[in-house]
Amino acid sequence: MASGGYYGADPGGSFADDDGATNDKGDKSGLRTALAGLTTRGRSFLAAGIAAAICAYVLGQSDLLRVGLLLAALPLVCAGVLYRTRYRVAGSRRLSPARVPASSEARVHLRIDNISRLPTGLLMLQDRVPYVLGPRPRFVLDRVEAGGRREVSYRVRSDLRGRYPLGPLQLRLTDPFGMCELTRSFAAYDTLTVIPRVEPLPPVRLTGEAKGYGDGRNRSLALAGEDDVIPRGYRYGDDLRRVHWRSTARYGELMVRREEQPQRSRCTVLLDTRDMAFQGAGPDSAFEWAVSGTASALVHMLERGFSVRLLTDTGSSVPGEGADGFAGTSQESADAAGLMMDTLAVVDHSDMASLSSAYDVLRSGNEGLLIAFFGDLDEAQASVVAKMRQRSGGAIAFLLDSETWAQGPGAQPAPRCAERLRMLQEAGWTAVAVPAGASLVDMWRQADRDRSGAHPSSTSTAGGWA
Repeated sequence: MASGGYYGADPGGSFADDDGATNDKGDKSGLRTALAGLTTRGRSFLAAGIAAAICAYVLGQSDLLRVGLLLAALPLVCAGVLYRTRYRVAGSRRLSPARVPASSEARVHLRIDNISRLPTGLLMLQDRVPYVLGPRPRFVLDRVEAGGRREVSYRVRSDLRGRYPLGPLQLRLTDPFGMCELTRSFAAYDTLTVIPRVEPLPPVRLTGEAKGYGDGRNRSLALAGEDDVIPRGYRYGDDLRRVHWRSTARYGELMVRREEQPQRSRCTVLLDTRDMAFQGAGPDSAFEWAVSGTASALVHMLERGFSVRLLTDTGSSVPGEGADGFAGTSQESADAAGLMMDTLAVVDHSDMASLSSAYDVLRSGNEGLLIAFFGDLDEAQASVVAKMRQRSGGAIAFLLDSETWAQGPGAQPAPRCAERLRMLQEAGWTAVAVPAGASLVDMWRQADRDRSGAHPSSTSTAGGWA
Protein backbone atom coordinates (compact mmCIF):
# COMPACT_ATOMS: atom_id res chain seq x y z
CA MET A 1 0.00 0.00 0.00
CA ALA A 2 1.45 3.35 -1.02
CA SER A 3 0.98 6.91 0.10
CA GLY A 4 2.68 10.21 -0.60
CA GLY A 5 3.03 13.79 0.59
CA TYR A 6 4.82 17.08 0.24
CA TYR A 7 7.39 18.14 2.81
CA GLY A 8 7.86 21.88 3.12
CA ALA A 9 5.69 24.80 2.07
CA ASP A 10 4.32 23.53 -1.21
CA PRO A 11 0.62 24.50 -1.13
CA GLY A 12 -0.38 21.55 -3.27
CA GLY A 13 0.26 18.84 -0.72
CA SER A 14 -1.17 17.69 2.58
CA PHE A 15 -0.32 14.91 4.98
CA ALA A 16 -1.07 13.66 8.48
CA ASP A 17 0.58 14.82 11.67
CA ASP A 18 1.42 12.52 14.56
CA ASP A 19 -2.08 12.82 15.95
CA GLY A 20 -3.60 11.88 12.59
CA ALA A 21 -4.96 15.34 11.77
CA THR A 22 -4.49 16.75 8.27
CA ASN A 23 -1.86 19.49 8.03
CA ASP A 24 -2.36 21.95 5.14
CA LYS A 25 0.90 23.52 3.94
CA GLY A 26 -0.80 26.79 3.18
CA ASP A 27 -2.04 27.15 6.74
CA LYS A 28 -0.54 29.95 8.82
CA SER A 29 0.06 27.53 11.67
CA GLY A 30 2.76 25.82 9.59
CA LEU A 31 5.46 28.17 10.83
CA ARG A 32 4.39 27.62 14.43
CA THR A 33 4.62 23.90 13.79
CA ALA A 34 8.17 24.35 12.51
CA LEU A 35 9.11 26.34 15.63
CA ALA A 36 7.56 23.62 17.79
CA GLY A 37 9.90 21.17 16.07
CA LEU A 38 13.01 22.79 17.51
CA THR A 39 15.31 20.21 19.05
CA THR A 40 16.98 20.50 22.45
CA ARG A 41 20.00 21.98 20.71
CA GLY A 42 17.87 24.50 18.88
CA ARG A 43 16.00 25.54 22.01
CA SER A 44 19.28 25.86 23.89
CA PHE A 45 20.72 28.12 21.20
CA LEU A 46 17.58 30.23 21.20
CA ALA A 47 17.55 30.56 24.99
CA ALA A 48 21.25 31.37 25.10
CA GLY A 49 20.84 34.00 22.39
CA ILE A 50 17.94 35.68 24.21
CA ALA A 51 19.86 35.65 27.51
CA ALA A 52 22.97 37.09 25.85
CA ALA A 53 20.92 39.84 24.22
CA ILE A 54 19.35 40.80 27.57
CA CYS A 55 22.74 40.86 29.27
CA ALA A 56 24.19 42.94 26.45
CA TYR A 57 21.35 45.45 26.84
CA VAL A 58 21.84 45.66 30.62
CA LEU A 59 25.63 45.86 30.45
CA GLY A 60 25.75 47.95 27.29
CA GLN A 61 28.01 45.48 25.46
CA SER A 62 27.40 45.68 21.72
CA ASP A 63 29.69 42.75 20.93
CA LEU A 64 27.74 40.51 23.29
CA LEU A 65 24.54 41.68 21.59
CA ARG A 66 25.86 40.50 18.22
CA VAL A 67 26.70 37.11 19.70
CA GLY A 68 23.23 36.85 21.24
CA LEU A 69 21.51 37.75 17.97
CA LEU A 70 23.59 35.15 16.12
CA LEU A 71 22.75 32.45 18.64
CA ALA A 72 19.03 33.28 18.54
CA ALA A 73 18.86 33.68 14.77
CA LEU A 74 20.54 30.36 13.89
CA PRO A 75 17.73 28.01 15.08
CA LEU A 76 15.08 30.39 13.68
CA VAL A 77 16.74 30.44 10.29
CA CYS A 78 17.08 26.63 10.32
CA ALA A 79 13.39 26.26 11.18
CA GLY A 80 12.41 28.67 8.40
CA VAL A 81 14.58 26.97 5.81
CA LEU A 82 13.30 23.55 6.84
CA TYR A 83 9.74 24.82 6.66
CA ARG A 84 10.26 26.23 3.17
CA THR A 85 11.97 23.12 1.83
CA ARG A 86 9.89 21.40 -0.83
CA TYR A 87 10.18 17.62 -0.93
CA ARG A 88 7.62 15.44 -2.63
CA VAL A 89 8.11 11.93 -1.33
CA ALA A 90 6.02 8.79 -1.77
CA GLY A 91 6.20 5.85 0.61
CA SER A 92 5.00 2.27 0.26
CA ARG A 93 4.94 -0.83 2.43
CA ARG A 94 4.82 -4.51 1.50
CA LEU A 95 4.33 -7.45 3.87
CA SER A 96 5.88 -10.83 3.15
CA PRO A 97 3.73 -12.69 4.03
CA ALA A 98 0.63 -10.75 5.11
CA ARG A 99 -0.65 -13.78 7.05
CA VAL A 100 1.90 -15.48 9.31
CA PRO A 101 1.56 -18.20 11.99
CA ALA A 102 2.22 -17.31 15.61
CA SER A 103 5.90 -17.41 16.65
CA SER A 104 6.95 -17.03 13.00
CA GLU A 105 8.58 -14.01 11.42
CA ALA A 106 7.30 -11.75 8.69
CA ARG A 107 9.35 -9.21 6.79
CA VAL A 108 8.14 -5.68 6.12
CA HIS A 109 9.61 -3.93 3.08
CA LEU A 110 9.55 -0.12 2.97
CA ARG A 111 10.25 1.98 -0.09
CA ILE A 112 10.71 5.74 -0.32
CA ASP A 113 10.51 7.44 -3.74
CA ASN A 114 11.64 11.02 -4.25
CA ILE A 115 9.27 12.20 -6.97
CA SER A 116 10.37 15.84 -6.87
CA ARG A 117 13.09 17.57 -8.86
CA LEU A 118 15.26 18.29 -5.85
CA PRO A 119 17.39 15.88 -3.82
CA THR A 120 16.37 15.41 -0.23
CA GLY A 121 18.44 16.11 2.81
CA LEU A 122 18.87 13.84 5.80
CA LEU A 123 15.71 11.81 6.43
CA MET A 124 14.86 9.50 9.30
CA LEU A 125 12.31 6.85 8.40
CA GLN A 126 10.19 5.35 11.17
CA ASP A 127 7.30 2.88 11.06
CA ARG A 128 4.74 2.48 13.80
CA VAL A 129 4.30 -1.10 15.01
CA PRO A 130 2.49 -2.50 18.08
CA TYR A 131 4.78 -3.34 20.96
CA VAL A 132 3.96 -7.07 20.71
CA LEU A 133 5.65 -7.17 17.29
CA GLY A 134 8.95 -5.78 18.53
CA PRO A 135 10.73 -2.43 18.79
CA ARG A 136 9.82 0.46 16.53
CA PRO A 137 12.10 0.32 13.46
CA ARG A 138 14.08 3.43 12.53
CA PHE A 139 16.24 4.04 9.46
CA VAL A 140 18.41 6.99 8.47
CA LEU A 141 18.41 7.94 4.78
CA ASP A 142 21.38 10.17 4.02
CA ARG A 143 20.32 11.63 0.68
CA VAL A 144 17.80 10.62 -1.96
CA GLU A 145 18.51 12.03 -5.38
CA ALA A 146 15.78 13.49 -7.58
CA GLY A 147 13.69 10.61 -8.94
CA GLY A 148 15.58 8.13 -6.78
CA ARG A 149 14.36 5.55 -4.32
CA ARG A 150 15.52 3.82 -1.18
CA GLU A 151 14.38 0.42 0.10
CA VAL A 152 14.77 -0.91 3.63
CA SER A 153 13.18 -3.82 5.49
CA TYR A 154 12.69 -5.09 9.00
CA ARG A 155 11.27 -8.20 10.66
CA VAL A 156 8.30 -8.56 12.99
CA ARG A 157 7.32 -11.51 15.16
CA SER A 158 4.50 -12.22 17.58
CA ASP A 159 3.74 -15.15 19.85
CA LEU A 160 0.15 -13.96 20.15
CA ARG A 161 -2.33 -14.33 17.33
CA GLY A 162 -4.38 -11.34 16.22
CA ARG A 163 -4.58 -8.55 13.66
CA TYR A 164 -1.96 -5.85 14.11
CA PRO A 165 -1.87 -2.49 12.27
CA LEU A 166 1.44 -1.42 10.76
CA GLY A 167 1.86 2.28 10.16
CA PRO A 168 1.42 5.00 9.40
CA LEU A 169 4.89 5.50 8.01
CA GLN A 170 6.66 8.55 9.44
CA LEU A 171 9.47 10.71 8.09
CA ARG A 172 11.61 13.09 10.12
CA LEU A 173 13.18 15.94 8.21
CA THR A 174 16.11 17.66 9.94
CA ASP A 175 18.50 20.50 9.13
CA PRO A 176 22.29 19.98 8.86
CA PHE A 177 22.91 21.63 12.25
CA GLY A 178 20.34 19.53 14.11
CA MET A 179 18.42 22.59 15.25
CA CYS A 180 14.97 21.56 14.06
CA GLU A 181 13.09 18.36 13.22
CA LEU A 182 9.75 18.04 11.44
CA THR A 183 7.82 14.79 11.63
CA ARG A 184 5.18 13.93 9.08
CA SER A 185 3.07 10.80 8.74
CA PHE A 186 1.61 9.14 5.69
CA ALA A 187 -2.06 8.27 5.98
CA ALA A 188 -1.86 4.67 4.73
CA TYR A 189 -1.30 1.62 6.91
CA ASP A 190 -1.38 -2.16 6.51
CA THR A 191 -2.53 -5.02 8.70
CA LEU A 192 -0.50 -8.06 9.67
CA THR A 193 -2.60 -11.11 10.55
CA VAL A 194 -1.01 -13.54 12.99
CA ILE A 195 -2.89 -16.82 12.71
CA PRO A 196 -2.78 -19.81 15.09
CA ARG A 197 -0.02 -22.36 14.73
CA VAL A 198 -1.02 -25.19 12.40
CA GLU A 199 0.51 -28.62 12.94
CA PRO A 200 0.49 -31.10 10.06
CA LEU A 201 -1.58 -34.06 11.21
CA PRO A 202 -0.84 -37.67 10.21
CA PRO A 203 -3.35 -39.54 8.02
CA VAL A 204 -5.23 -41.73 10.47
CA ARG A 205 -8.47 -43.64 9.94
CA LEU A 206 -11.40 -43.15 12.28
CA THR A 207 -14.85 -44.39 11.44
CA GLY A 208 -17.53 -41.86 10.87
CA GLU A 209 -18.94 -40.13 7.84
CA ALA A 210 -17.61 -40.98 4.41
CA LYS A 211 -13.95 -40.45 3.86
CA GLY A 212 -13.96 -37.52 1.48
CA TYR A 213 -14.03 -36.58 -2.14
CA GLY A 214 -11.43 -39.10 -3.23
CA ASP A 215 -11.32 -42.89 -2.98
CA GLY A 216 -14.46 -44.61 -1.82
CA ARG A 217 -16.75 -41.68 -2.62
CA ASN A 218 -20.43 -42.27 -3.22
CA ARG A 219 -21.82 -41.30 -6.58
CA SER A 220 -25.29 -40.21 -7.53
CA LEU A 221 -26.02 -41.58 -10.99
CA ALA A 222 -28.93 -40.93 -13.29
CA LEU A 223 -31.74 -43.47 -13.47
CA ALA A 224 -31.27 -43.98 -17.20
CA GLY A 225 -27.64 -45.01 -16.97
CA GLU A 226 -24.16 -43.71 -16.31
CA ASP A 227 -24.88 -40.20 -17.55
CA ASP A 228 -27.13 -37.69 -15.87
CA VAL A 229 -29.10 -36.14 -18.74
CA ILE A 230 -29.96 -33.08 -16.67
CA PRO A 231 -27.76 -30.49 -18.41
CA ARG A 232 -25.86 -27.58 -16.95
CA GLY A 233 -24.20 -24.53 -18.41
CA TYR A 234 -20.88 -24.94 -20.20
CA ARG A 235 -17.81 -24.18 -18.13
CA TYR A 236 -14.34 -23.47 -19.33
CA GLY A 237 -12.47 -26.75 -19.68
CA ASP A 238 -15.53 -28.97 -20.28
CA ASP A 239 -15.17 -31.62 -22.97
CA LEU A 240 -17.04 -30.52 -26.09
CA ARG A 241 -18.11 -34.12 -26.61
CA ARG A 242 -20.38 -33.70 -23.59
CA VAL A 243 -22.38 -30.89 -25.24
CA HIS A 244 -26.13 -31.58 -25.06
CA TRP A 245 -27.37 -30.09 -28.32
CA ARG A 246 -31.08 -30.38 -27.64
CA SER A 247 -30.78 -28.34 -24.43
CA THR A 248 -28.40 -25.94 -26.19
CA ALA A 249 -31.05 -25.22 -28.82
CA ARG A 250 -33.74 -24.90 -26.16
CA TYR A 251 -31.94 -22.53 -23.80
CA GLY A 252 -29.95 -20.60 -26.40
CA GLU A 253 -26.61 -21.23 -24.68
CA LEU A 254 -24.09 -24.01 -24.67
CA MET A 255 -25.16 -26.83 -22.30
CA VAL A 256 -23.29 -29.99 -21.32
CA ARG A 257 -24.31 -33.32 -19.75
CA ARG A 258 -23.35 -34.19 -16.21
CA GLU A 259 -21.49 -37.44 -15.98
CA GLU A 260 -21.70 -37.90 -12.22
CA GLN A 261 -22.39 -35.98 -9.07
CA PRO A 262 -19.93 -36.94 -6.35
CA GLN A 263 -21.22 -36.52 -2.84
CA ARG A 264 -18.73 -34.61 -0.77
CA SER A 265 -18.38 -35.60 2.86
CA ARG A 266 -18.90 -32.94 5.49
CA CYS A 267 -16.98 -32.15 8.63
CA THR A 268 -17.76 -29.63 11.37
CA VAL A 269 -15.03 -28.45 13.71
CA LEU A 270 -16.47 -27.06 16.95
CA LEU A 271 -14.47 -24.71 19.17
CA ASP A 272 -15.57 -24.02 22.73
CA THR A 273 -14.76 -20.38 23.50
CA ARG A 274 -16.66 -19.94 26.78
CA ASP A 275 -14.72 -17.79 29.20
CA MET A 276 -15.82 -19.94 32.13
CA ALA A 277 -14.45 -23.08 30.43
CA PHE A 278 -10.82 -21.92 30.28
CA GLN A 279 -8.38 -20.48 32.77
CA GLY A 280 -5.10 -18.73 32.13
CA ALA A 281 -3.83 -16.80 29.15
CA GLY A 282 -0.80 -16.63 26.92
CA PRO A 283 0.65 -18.77 24.14
CA ASP A 284 0.85 -21.88 26.36
CA SER A 285 -2.66 -21.68 27.78
CA ALA A 286 -5.35 -24.30 27.26
CA PHE A 287 -7.46 -21.95 25.14
CA GLU A 288 -4.61 -21.25 22.73
CA TRP A 289 -4.00 -25.01 22.45
CA ALA A 290 -7.66 -25.48 21.53
CA VAL A 291 -7.52 -22.70 18.93
CA SER A 292 -4.35 -24.17 17.39
CA GLY A 293 -5.92 -27.63 17.38
CA THR A 294 -9.01 -26.28 15.67
CA ALA A 295 -6.91 -24.61 12.97
CA SER A 296 -4.89 -27.79 12.40
CA ALA A 297 -8.03 -29.93 12.13
CA LEU A 298 -9.65 -27.52 9.68
CA VAL A 299 -6.64 -27.46 7.37
CA HIS A 300 -6.20 -31.23 7.61
CA MET A 301 -9.80 -32.00 6.68
CA LEU A 302 -9.77 -29.47 3.85
CA GLU A 303 -6.70 -31.15 2.41
CA ARG A 304 -8.50 -34.51 2.60
CA GLY A 305 -11.35 -33.23 0.44
CA PHE A 306 -14.04 -32.65 3.06
CA SER A 307 -16.53 -29.80 3.06
CA VAL A 308 -15.45 -28.16 6.29
CA ARG A 309 -17.34 -25.81 8.57
CA LEU A 310 -16.04 -23.92 11.60
CA LEU A 311 -18.50 -23.53 14.47
CA THR A 312 -18.17 -21.93 17.92
CA ASP A 313 -20.23 -22.25 21.08
CA THR A 314 -22.09 -19.07 20.13
CA GLY A 315 -23.46 -20.79 17.03
CA SER A 316 -21.52 -18.50 14.69
CA SER A 317 -19.37 -19.59 11.79
CA VAL A 318 -17.05 -17.99 9.24
CA PRO A 319 -18.55 -15.06 7.28
CA GLY A 320 -19.20 -16.12 3.69
CA GLU A 321 -19.37 -19.80 4.56
CA GLY A 322 -21.97 -21.83 2.68
CA ALA A 323 -24.57 -24.12 4.20
CA ASP A 324 -22.27 -27.12 3.75
CA GLY A 325 -19.10 -25.28 4.70
CA PHE A 326 -16.05 -24.68 2.56
CA ALA A 327 -15.16 -27.33 0.01
CA GLY A 328 -11.68 -28.85 -0.09
CA THR A 329 -9.56 -30.01 -3.03
CA SER A 330 -10.77 -27.12 -5.18
CA GLN A 331 -9.35 -23.87 -6.41
CA GLU A 332 -11.06 -22.05 -3.53
CA SER A 333 -9.67 -24.31 -0.79
CA ALA A 334 -6.70 -22.03 -0.11
CA ASP A 335 -9.00 -19.00 0.12
CA ALA A 336 -11.35 -20.95 2.38
CA ALA A 337 -8.49 -21.90 4.68
CA GLY A 338 -7.39 -18.26 4.74
CA LEU A 339 -10.86 -17.06 5.74
CA MET A 340 -11.08 -19.58 8.56
CA MET A 341 -7.56 -18.75 9.75
CA ASP A 342 -8.47 -15.05 9.75
CA THR A 343 -11.50 -15.86 11.90
CA LEU A 344 -9.42 -17.90 14.35
CA ALA A 345 -6.78 -15.17 14.47
CA VAL A 346 -9.19 -12.87 16.30
CA VAL A 347 -11.44 -15.36 18.10
CA ASP A 348 -11.74 -14.60 21.79
CA HIS A 349 -13.59 -15.83 24.85
CA SER A 350 -17.36 -15.56 24.79
CA ASP A 351 -19.64 -14.80 27.71
CA MET A 352 -21.84 -17.81 26.94
CA ALA A 353 -22.63 -20.14 29.82
CA SER A 354 -24.00 -22.99 27.73
CA LEU A 355 -23.29 -24.91 24.52
CA SER A 356 -26.97 -24.88 23.57
CA SER A 357 -26.50 -22.45 20.69
CA ALA A 358 -24.00 -24.76 19.02
CA TYR A 359 -26.28 -27.73 19.65
CA ASP A 360 -29.20 -25.92 17.99
CA VAL A 361 -27.09 -25.46 14.87
CA LEU A 362 -25.88 -29.06 14.84
CA ARG A 363 -29.28 -30.67 15.29
CA SER A 364 -30.68 -28.95 12.20
CA GLY A 365 -29.16 -31.61 9.93
CA ASN A 366 -26.66 -34.38 9.49
CA GLU A 367 -23.28 -32.77 10.06
CA GLY A 368 -21.17 -35.74 9.02
CA LEU A 369 -17.95 -35.92 11.00
CA LEU A 370 -17.79 -33.74 14.13
CA ILE A 371 -14.47 -32.75 15.72
CA ALA A 372 -14.75 -30.69 18.90
CA PHE A 373 -12.37 -28.95 21.30
CA PHE A 374 -13.91 -28.37 24.72
CA GLY A 375 -12.83 -26.70 27.93
CA ASP A 376 -14.30 -27.47 31.33
CA LEU A 377 -17.66 -29.26 31.16
CA ASP A 378 -20.09 -29.51 34.02
CA GLU A 379 -22.71 -32.24 34.10
CA ALA A 380 -25.32 -30.15 32.30
CA GLN A 381 -22.98 -29.17 29.46
CA ALA A 382 -21.70 -32.72 29.16
CA SER A 383 -25.30 -33.81 28.59
CA VAL A 384 -25.67 -31.22 25.84
CA VAL A 385 -22.45 -32.43 24.21
CA ALA A 386 -23.64 -36.03 24.45
CA LYS A 387 -26.77 -35.13 22.45
CA MET A 388 -24.63 -33.58 19.69
CA ARG A 389 -23.50 -37.07 18.76
CA GLN A 390 -27.00 -38.01 17.58
CA ARG A 391 -26.79 -35.89 14.43
CA SER A 392 -23.24 -36.76 13.35
CA GLY A 393 -21.75 -39.71 11.51
CA GLY A 394 -18.73 -39.70 13.81
CA ALA A 395 -17.69 -37.54 16.74
CA ILE A 396 -14.24 -36.88 18.25
CA ALA A 397 -13.81 -34.67 21.31
CA PHE A 398 -10.64 -33.24 22.87
CA LEU A 399 -11.21 -32.19 26.49
CA LEU A 400 -8.93 -29.63 28.12
CA ASP A 401 -9.45 -29.56 31.88
CA SER A 402 -8.34 -26.30 33.51
CA GLU A 403 -7.40 -28.00 36.77
CA THR A 404 -5.07 -30.36 34.93
CA TRP A 405 -3.50 -27.54 32.91
CA ALA A 406 -2.96 -25.46 36.03
CA GLN A 407 -0.82 -28.25 37.52
CA GLY A 408 1.51 -28.18 34.52
CA PRO A 409 2.91 -30.89 32.25
CA GLY A 410 2.76 -34.43 33.58
CA ALA A 411 -0.38 -33.90 35.71
CA GLN A 412 -3.00 -36.64 35.67
CA PRO A 413 -6.58 -35.87 34.59
CA ALA A 414 -8.84 -34.81 37.44
CA PRO A 415 -11.65 -37.18 38.55
CA ARG A 416 -14.18 -34.70 37.19
CA CYS A 417 -12.56 -34.88 33.74
CA ALA A 418 -12.61 -38.69 33.85
CA GLU A 419 -16.34 -38.62 34.62
CA ARG A 420 -17.02 -36.32 31.65
CA LEU A 421 -15.00 -38.59 29.39
CA ARG A 422 -17.08 -41.55 30.47
CA MET A 423 -20.34 -39.69 29.74
CA LEU A 424 -19.21 -38.75 26.24
CA GLN A 425 -17.86 -42.19 25.44
CA GLU A 426 -21.15 -43.78 26.50
CA ALA A 427 -22.93 -41.40 24.11
CA GLY A 428 -20.74 -42.61 21.23
CA TRP A 429 -18.01 -39.96 21.25
CA THR A 430 -14.33 -40.72 20.82
CA ALA A 431 -13.25 -38.57 23.76
CA VAL A 432 -9.62 -37.82 24.64
CA ALA A 433 -8.35 -35.90 27.69
CA VAL A 434 -5.60 -33.45 26.74
CA PRO A 435 -2.90 -32.99 29.41
CA ALA A 436 -0.97 -29.75 29.75
CA GLY A 437 1.62 -29.23 27.01
CA ALA A 438 0.51 -32.30 25.04
CA SER A 439 1.31 -32.60 21.35
CA LEU A 440 -1.67 -32.37 19.04
CA VAL A 441 -0.19 -35.07 16.82
CA ASP A 442 -0.01 -37.46 19.79
CA MET A 443 -3.60 -36.67 20.76
CA TRP A 444 -4.67 -37.20 17.16
CA ARG A 445 -3.09 -40.66 17.09
CA GLN A 446 -4.51 -41.50 20.52
CA ALA A 447 -8.02 -40.73 19.27
CA ASP A 448 -7.35 -43.13 16.40
CA ARG A 449 -6.19 -45.86 18.80
CA ASP A 450 -9.12 -45.34 21.15
CA ARG A 451 -11.63 -45.57 18.32
CA SER A 452 -9.99 -48.62 16.79
CA GLY A 453 -9.88 -50.36 20.16
CA ALA A 454 -13.54 -49.67 20.76
CA HIS A 455 -14.52 -50.90 17.28
CA PRO A 456 -12.05 -53.51 16.01
CA SER A 457 -14.02 -54.04 12.82
CA SER A 458 -14.08 -50.38 11.88
CA THR A 459 -11.58 -50.84 9.06
CA SER A 460 -14.24 -52.61 7.02
CA THR A 461 -16.62 -49.67 7.28
CA ALA A 462 -17.04 -47.49 4.21
CA GLY A 463 -16.52 -44.33 6.21
CA GLY A 464 -13.73 -42.69 8.13
CA TRP A 465 -11.39 -39.75 7.93
CA ALA A 466 -7.80 -39.75 6.82
